[in-house]
Amino acid sequence: MKILGILRYGKKMEIFIQLLLVEVKMVVEGVYSAKAALKLAEKYHVTMPIVEQVNEVLFDGKSAKDALAELMLRDKRMENTCLVWDKE
Repeated sequence: MKILGILRYGKKMEIFIQLLLVEVKMVVEGVYSAKAALKLAEKYHVTMPIVEQVNEVLFDGKSAKDALAELMLRDKRMENTCLVWDKE
């Protein structure tokens, strides 16, 4: 299958996505909404680390392993001041 060859040889993820959309002949959930979510986050100045990492993997060539590591190594902090956060 063409898609597996692209992944095996480390081609850009954007090429993979385009081929996937052609091969599957169905909607690939989340590909376009990932870009839209990032634009909304930027517009409203909201930090969305998962959305940021998903976009980097899908469109900037970042490996999923590196994206996951970056997410897991983030410092613990209050994400929303309206929520109660127990102090440790």
